[in-house]
Amino acid sequence: MEHNLNDLRERIDHIDSQLVDLLKQRMAVSRDVALYKRKNGLPTLDAGRERVLLAKVGAEAGEELADYTESVFRAILAVGRSYQNQCGGVKSQIYETIRTALAETPALFPQRATVACQGIEGAYSQMACDSIFKSPTILYFDTFDHVFKAVESGMCQYGILPIENSTAGSVNAIYDLMIQHNFSIVRSVRLKVSHNLLAKHGTKLGDIREVFSHEQAISQCAYYLAGMKNIKVTMVENTAVAARMVAQSDRTDVAAISSRFCGEEYGLNLVQTNVQDQDNNYTRFICISKIPEIYPGADRTSLMMTLPHRPGSLYHVLSKFYALGINLRKLESRPLPDREFEFMFYFDLECSVYAPEMERLFQDLDEESEYFRYLGTYNEVIC
Repeated sequence: MEHNLNDLRERIDHIDSQLVDLLKQRMAVSRDVALYKRKNGLPTLDAGRERVLLAKVGAEAGEELADYTESVFRAILAVGRSYQNQCGGVKSQIYETIRTALAETPALFPQRATVACQGIEGAYSQMACDSIFKSPTILYFDTFDHVFKAVESGMCQYGILPIENSTAGSVNAIYDLMIQHNFSIVRSVRLKVSHNLLAKHGTKLGDIREVFSHEQAISQCAYYLAGMKNIKVTMVENTAVAARMVAQSDRTDVAAISSRFCGEEYGLNLVQTNVQDQDNNYTRFICISKIPEIYPGADRTSLMMTLPHRPGSLYHVLSKFYALGINLRKLESRPLPDREFEFMFYFDLECSVYAPEMERLFQDLDEESEYFRYLGTYNEVIC
């Protein structure tokens, strides 16, 4: 017998209404459970109880529908825990840190500060610093690790670090160092990067046999460099260092890929301009501090966490963002050096820190992850 589609949909609508009524009843009981747990000092999550329940509903559904049924009930259990946290008045310690930062951060972002940057004068980090601060005192360090340590120790109030490029992707070294250091992100800047081929005056394009630059800049100019014949590409610590090396070298067959500013700073000639593979080439830098600072207008939050090594762990976190209407701007994963096949996950979220769903998110994530760390809430400047 052929079914009428409209009749089938009416039957589904009727079943859905019953499901909604049953869910409302279940959530009402969950609220009572939350009050009992709060009164008796019990945690919201009872992993043993959830395992038993999932096995039971899977068996009741039968082999064909077991996996589907368990997936549905995992979602129901997750929203039930979230509702219990809310009804039980569970406080997130991390969100209390955010409240403190909101109360203690000045209304205006400082224009004068001591800032740590990697490299030397003319580095892109310096340009990013100048776009954030009006009159910074910049201290230069050899490595990204030293920038973190300068902020962590209190030697510098802030530090500037590159975190991703629109062409070359994430700066993995920064993400790896984030695991090792305590810091807070207070602002970010998206800086348009224009790379240039710089050489001594009198050196022509055909004379060049070796090009110096930073690893990221080399990656961003890969197609251009591939078109240059019989040259050696040498990586150095920084694009500004590359320009200084060329200026100080006795050779006339070397060049640097660096900024126009570095050409002026070190007296070099612009052999070719805009040699990056994509003209729309941006690098994103973060500004870090020792303690959380949240300034007015902050609408981006960064988190890092490790998750249980079991199927669906990441999905459960992502589903919370979806359920709360929080936009995920970036997801990055990096292997943990001391744990095989386990990863640290980094999330950039787009949501006002004042939004009530943010507090609910922190309540839920506290119990979802093995390790959960708040990196900061800030806004981004585009230059």
